[in-house]
Amino acid sequence: MNAPSGVADRLTGLVAALRSHGVRIGTGETVDAARALEALGLDDRELLREGLAATLLHGTGQRQVFDPVFDVYFPHRVGVTADTETPADREDLRDRLVAALTADDVAALARLAVEAVDGFGGYGSSPGSDGWSSYQTLDRLRPQTLLARVRDGVRAQGGGAGFADRLLEDEIRRRIQAFRAQVVTEARRRVAERRGRDLIARRAVVTTADRVDFLFAGRDQLAELRRVVQPLARKLATRLAARRRRASRGTIDLRRTLRGSLSTGGVPMRPVLRRRRPARPELVLLCDVSGSVAGFSDFTMLLTQALHDQFSKLRVFAFVNRIDEVTGLLVHGAADPAGLGGRIRAEATLTSWHGSSDYGAAFGEFAERYEGAVGPRTTVFVLGDARTNMGDPNLPAVRLLSERARRVYWLNPEQRSQWGTGDSAAPAYAELVDMYECRNAQQLSALVGRLLPV
Repeated sequence: MNAPSGVADRLTGLVAALRSHGVRIGTGETVDAARALEALGLDDRELLREGLAATLLHGTGQRQVFDPVFDVYFPHRVGVTADTETPADREDLRDRLVAALTADDVAALARLAVEAVDGFGGYGSSPGSDGWSSYQTLDRLRPQTLLARVRDGVRAQGGGAGFADRLLEDEIRRRIQAFRAQVVTEARRRVAERRGRDLIARRAVVTTADRVDFLFAGRDQLAELRRVVQPLARKLATRLAARRRRASRGTIDLRRTLRGSLSTGGVPMRPVLRRRRPARPELVLLCDVSGSVAGFSDFTMLLTQALHDQFSKLRVFAFVNRIDEVTGLLVHGAADPAGLGGRIRAEATLTSWHGSSDYGAAFGEFAERYEGAVGPRTTVFVLGDARTNMGDPNLPAVRLLSERARRVYWLNPEQRSQWGTGDSAAPAYAELVDMYECRNAQQLSALVGRLLPV
């Protein structure tokens, strides 16, 4: 890999792009990365990748962001296209791809990825194409349909003798997936050269799980979120404990301080503090577990359960159009993060004759059945998108809840711009309780750390 111009600019651009995706990188880590770059050089690209990852990242979960951003700023080639100007022959390229996959020839697969993007990925009418698409390339080349041919080739060469049929096919799928990843990287590199590395690194790279919208998170991203519950809870617990220690010292009692300053000519030499007797607060969660908001509610329930030591009492209620207490399903150390939502929907009574969410009916049932759950020391968190399916929002029940509780906070996973659209009753509820936009785990942790009482 030849040294490209502006290596320092590439490194600082890499750091800035990672920061924009939520990776916390300080000045010291950036300096360490520069020293690693100087020591490792540019000849071995994979060695450089690992060296920069070791100096800049704080956990393996950040590699899903780091690797594609690294590929943008430190690509295999800069300004390289296929050697030939003749139109690509699809069947010829597929034949050569079968041979490279059969031999597991990494260098040949890298060259074929460049040739495939050059031949099938370009779109537009300007010279050199307006852009390149990995999706278009793979759709035309269809490497996933080559599995049987590659399998037969491996067996014919005796390379599959030590594999069972299933293991051999899994190995071939791994090779095909690696080639697909090379095509994606090559297309992204070309687009970055044309449109600018910084723009592509910010827009074309999957963000970290804690910054993905709860409403659009896929299964893998939700699984990653569940894995970070305990570390996140430890950080929040430390922050809450520090706030509680500061609060226990008390604030200045101005009247007693001024009275005591009379003996020193009006100079308050010894401030008098108003002592507090902090008590752990009570917390109640009301969680909409219907539809797309279920992942948001599940994660928040797991997070607050992990913080159970910070509260004198924690009660959790789930609802769709009926409400039921699920505190017992969140026993500390026994809750199954992956199966929590399924257990709640299987064991709790959450619906009546239909399965659509009905906030008004759920709030009304809570006021009737669980009146004693909320008192003057209770902080209530409502989790949901406030979409009533055109039903009665039952504002009197919410008003009564806000009057009984110490504070009521509503965390809404929808964008603020969507509040009040369609069947959303968010503006009406926001007039009665404090409503906050809470679209991802990063926002949730900030809100929980700021709103939880001490």
